[in-house]
Amino acid sequence: MLEQIKRTFREKGIHKVKLGGFDIDGVLRGKYVSVDKFLSAAEKGLGFCDVVFNWDSDDELYGTPAKLTGEGYPDLLAKIDLSTFRQIPWEPDTAFFILDFFCDQETPFPLCPRHLLRTVIGQANEMGFQPFASVEYEYFLFKETADSLMEKGFKNLTPMSPGAFGYSVLRASAAAEFVHTVVDSMAEYDVTLEGIHTETGPGAYETAIKYDMALKSADKAGLFKTGVKEICTRQGLVATFMAKWSPDYPGCSGHLHQSLWNLDAEKNCFSDTDDSLGMSDTMKHYIGGQKQLMPEMMALICPTVNSYKRIVPGSWAPVNASWGIENRTAAIRAIPGQDAKSTRVEYRLAGSDAHPHIAIAASLAAGLYGIRYQIDPEDPLTANAYEADENRFESLPQSLSEAINRLDQSDTFREILGSDFVDHYLMTRRWEYDNFSKAVTDWERQRYFEII
Repeated sequence: MLEQIKRTFREKGIHKVKLGGFDIDGVLRGKYVSVDKFLSAAEKGLGFCDVVFNWDSDDELYGTPAKLTGEGYPDLLAKIDLSTFRQIPWEPDTAFFILDFFCDQETPFPLCPRHLLRTVIGQANEMGFQPFASVEYEYFLFKETADSLMEKGFKNLTPMSPGAFGYSVLRASAAAEFVHTVVDSMAEYDVTLEGIHTETGPGAYETAIKYDMALKSADKAGLFKTGVKEICTRQGLVATFMAKWSPDYPGCSGHLHQSLWNLDAEKNCFSDTDDSLGMSDTMKHYIGGQKQLMPEMMALICPTVNSYKRIVPGSWAPVNASWGIENRTAAIRAIPGQDAKSTRVEYRLAGSDAHPHIAIAASLAAGLYGIRYQIDPEDPLTANAYEADENRFESLPQSLSEAINRLDQSDTFREILGSDFVDHYLMTRRWEYDNFSKAVTDWERQRYFEII
């Protein structure tokens, strides 16, 4: 493969290489290297400071030192996944590769999100399944820059377009330069999009990424988010994937579409044309596991304080561990599909701030748990999930703090994801919540400053 990559470099005039790996928050951390450095690292790896797993999303060191990183923040071994080679369309002479992190040449670093997902995929393979997934993102666009965001204190921002205009052909056509650049550039970047349209809210868009095997799908989701932000900077725009950037507008989802196929990827194991619902027992048990474990895994899917501002009744985001067939008010939307190929589940709990590798790993692991123990999902909900009997479906945690406590009490997720990862992840989420708890917000000042 390396010889083919060398030939491609020469043919396409590639003179620089960008390398990047995903941290616990889904931030793509990386560097540019010379072609000579890349060729050396492709064979033996390169050093990459382990501080990236000791930093929060604001580059602040966690208050509690991570147990799995060294004192003084030494280098991890970073290996280049040569299969992830792509040329960056908006940086024409530059190649890109994804990094995996290792303790040594043989031992994957347990905090690496790609390793976590690979482990769960391995569990699926042992059970005879090849998992497929896709992600669809909602996000908001603004006529701002990084400098103007700071100068304005993230207030009074100018959206790319005014008004709601969901599914607006007019608004999307007016923004054709942006839309066409995203579609065409992402296709060249090996992140094929199935659709893009405006959503409800000023400057709001939704984009569906074409399905692929689970690891490739997670990679493409992470690269899409970073890629859109890079494209925006070249068009005088800023994109936000916050779950809820404003109380005045809908939240931003990051729905996960999932299906299990046989190992040869020739048969969708979720489809059963003889079943009255068109769903196999495998699919039903998969839903049963996701439904049962959803409350205790929520911190893995909704990772920020802001995630829970989206989880409110009537917001197109779930508030209970419910499921239904083609029911968008439920947490899990079963889609039997028009044919066997398209039969899948849509995991609607995830927001656009979810880490694609961790969210897919956790939700896939829950589904496999349901298959392993043949968990019955019970009857699908046919009504509005927000009005469902509270005794029928378990309510979901309503804050990051509550979700942290539920995950901390979960022996199941320590077993299926590994205690090392879960304990480190819990530490990072506690840090996130503790920092939020110390913050004095604009709402507090406006409410209490003068009158109390």
